[in-house]
Amino acid sequence: MEKNNQKPMRWGIIGCGDVTEVKSGPPYQKTEGFELTAVMRRNKDKAQDYARRHGVPKYYTDADALIEDPDIDAVYIATPPDSHMSYALKVAAAKKPCCVEKPMAPSYAEAKAIFEAFDKADIPLFVAYYRRSLPRFWKIREWLEKGEIGKIRHIRWFLGKPPNDIDSSGNYNWRTDAKVAPGGYFDDLASHGLDLFAYLLGNFEKVDGISLNQQGLYSAKDAFTASWLHSGGITGTGTWNFGCHHQEDKVEIFGSEGKIEFSIFEDLEVTLKNGSGEQNLFIAHPKHVQEFHVESLKKHLLDNEEHPSTGKTALHTSWVMDRILGAI
Repeated sequence: MEKNNQKPMRWGIIGCGDVTEVKSGPPYQKTEGFELTAVMRRNKDKAQDYARRHGVPKYYTDADALIEDPDIDAVYIATPPDSHMSYALKVAAAKKPCCVEKPMAPSYAEAKAIFEAFDKADIPLFVAYYRRSLPRFWKIREWLEKGEIGKIRHIRWFLGKPPNDIDSSGNYNWRTDAKVAPGGYFDDLASHGLDLFAYLLGNFEKVDGISLNQQGLYSAKDAFTASWLHSGGITGTGTWNFGCHHQEDKVEIFGSEGKIEFSIFEDLEVTLKNGSGEQNLFIAHPKHVQEFHVESLKKHLLDNEEHPSTGKTALHTSWVMDRILGAI
């Protein structure tokens, strides 16, 4: 997209729910060169309230109206994943740049349809895998690139959580509805880490997995284990279980001369262990956790600097997810 120093890029958000309140919405207002011009939510009162509280000029209850608005230059889709494809295809047809919340879609097939639509239209497509843009994970990548743990041999991730109150109550939760998210919390959470691993270690070449529902609390799956191979011969294993006694989130990268430990979701230090000793660093996330992600959108769209999370990289993550789920 041609750089324009005279007029900010005007964004519209489809689905102004909780994720957009602090995490993602404000960066579209605070990033130089961007403006948040309109939001959409099917509930008129909630859409109007969001626009009033955040100082957004327009609000809609119809996504098509926002997409077709000539005052909207680009669209951020922040709805549950089962609606991503239908909205994204309309944005592609309108020839407007788009950022889709993660995961890109409930399946690799739908993610591929989204990617191909934007690729054919030659329109920029991004996915909100914002960990690729966070300084905490940049430090890990720096350690790896500098050879701080020697040759990288293996990565291991365990993520365990007990069922929450909604799970135990049997009340509806779209995150565990197999029609919306076949992998339940795996879709919502594991996608972040697996996408980050591709960023840190290179794409996955082979992936195999086992997935099932152990608890019977909801329709989506709740227990997963996988093994894989990254380009360059790095092996990996992962286990994600959402019926465990306690919460744990630990990633370990093993090298020929050391080890790196960190958490995907918990606000903890990153640790480097090698022949020089042990180094522990706490690198805080910004208040608006998608701040750097949105700043990178601006650099890509207005300054021609490649964004780390594009439709192409997210499509690869969708393939990895479906391999673990046994869908392909």
